[in-house]
This record gives sequence, structure tokens and C-alpha cells, in this order.
Amino acid sequence: MHAEGVTTPDGPPTEPTYPPPVPYGAPVPAPPTLTERLRRLAAPVIAAVVGVAKYGAILLKFKAFTLVFSMVASLWAYALLYGWQFALGFVLLIFIHEMGHVIVLRARGIEAGLPVFLPFLGAFVSMKSAPKSAYDESLSGIAGPVFGVLGAFGALGLAGVYHSDLLRVIAYFGFLINLFNLLPVLPLDGGRTVASLSPKIWLAGLLMLLGYEVWRPSPMIPIILLIGGFELYRRWKGRNSEASKAYFTLTMQQRLNIGGAYVGLIVVILWAMHSYPLPPR
Repeated sequence: MHAEGVTTPDGPPTEPTYPPPVPYGAPVPAPPTLTERLRRLAAPVIAAVVGVAKYGAILLKFKAFTLVFSMVASLWAYALLYGWQFALGFVLLIFIHEMGHVIVLRARGIEAGLPVFLPFLGAFVSMKSAPKSAYDESLSGIAGPVFGVLGAFGALGLAGVYHSDLLRVIAYFGFLINLFNLLPVLPLDGGRTVASLSPKIWLAGLLMLLGYEVWRPSPMIPIILLIGGFELYRRWKGRNSEASKAYFTLTMQQRLNIGGAYVGLIVVILWAMHSYPLPPR
């Protein structure tokens, strides 16, 4: 490198000057701590809460407010642990799953609200009127997993188009969460689906889930066992009533339809998870 001298008004050229050298091994700024990350992520949520507190009366007039607010809360919660890209894809798959329930419930003449998200617990759809028969309950129950599996296949297709491991991971967990939902235990979708087959399957499902909890404890399974056990007791207690007998009276064709769809969907999910496993790290 050649450096030119600088001529001053009073004399000869001065010695060339150079910027001070950067010291070797200069310290690299430390990555943000977990607390700092949480503060950054929490800032927009806090702002949203303040906005809700200020303008909540206006926002509550919109039916979609609860859906949007709970969806954003779940998105933020999943993003804290898994990053916003995975969180966005996963929450969208849950939304597709829940909309399957809404569409079929309304098609069967059952009033149903929009989905409400619960961070780390999924989402639920509230029914404003009860199903007229176990067949209606089964159709609405299996509709969620059907839509959810279709959404997971959509993510899998996009993963192939864009060669995205992230989309493949999202698809895999989409299959997994729908498979879990098909367990024959109330209040899971599988429990509502097998209502058309035999209520006795609920007891077998509870025992299976209890055994799994003993083998691999999970904080969520005891909640399902508690709700499922109470619902099983309530329905078993009233099993001899005229209303209960009428509710569970189905044709053989209806039972075959639900049974075939239930078993077939489980086979499709297991095939998909086996054929398209999680990509290697």
C-alpha cells in the first residue's frame, strides 16, 4: 500500500498518517441473553395487551377478535421455544384442523363458534348446540384430523418444491399431533369419533393412555385423563336413559363409514410418518 504525504501551508509534506490498527483478538459482542430475548419478544405482546385494555370494548364487537388474539398468543408462545417460522407453520396447521370441525359442525346444522387457541394445548371449538346423534359427533370429531392431515400433506408438498427441511419438520409434527388426537379418549377427536362404534372403547383408550403416562410421564396427559374419566363416568351413568339410547342408535352403514374412516386415517398417518421421517440434523 502506498500513502501520500499531506502538504501543510507552512512547510514540507508531513509524514503520512494511518488509522490505528484494530487490536488482534478484539472481543466479539456477546449474544443476547435469554432474558433479553424474552424482553424483545414480550414487547409487542405487552403493547397488544395495553391496546386491548384500552380499546377492548370496541374490539369485542368483532366475532373474529378472540380467534385472532388467541392465535397470536399461541404464535408468540411457540416462537419463544421453536422460532417464529416453525411457530407460524404449526399454528396454521392447528387452524386448518380446527376449521375442519367448524365446517362439518355447521354443515350438520350444529352451531359452532370460531376456534380459540390455547398455547401449548392446541385449540378448541365451542358448540352452541349439541349434536343430534353420535353419528354427528363422530363426523365432526374426525373432520379435524382429516383437514389437519391434508394440511400436513400440503406442507410436505411445499417442502419438496422448495427443498425445505423446516417445512418437512412442520409436516411431520402435523401428522404426529393429528395421530395423537385420534386416540380413542374423550375429549380428544378420536374419543368423539369412536362414539359411533362403541362407548366401551373409551375405557380401553383411558387405560392405554394411563399406561403411557406411567411409561413416559407428561404434564398434559393427566389433564386428558381427568377430563376423559369424568366424561366417561357421566355418559356411563346415563347410558340407560331414553335420550342416551336414541343418541347412540346408528345404522350398520353409519358404523362402517366411521370405522373405515377412523382406521384408514390412522394407517395413512403412520405411512406418511414412516415414509417422510424427520430430516437428519
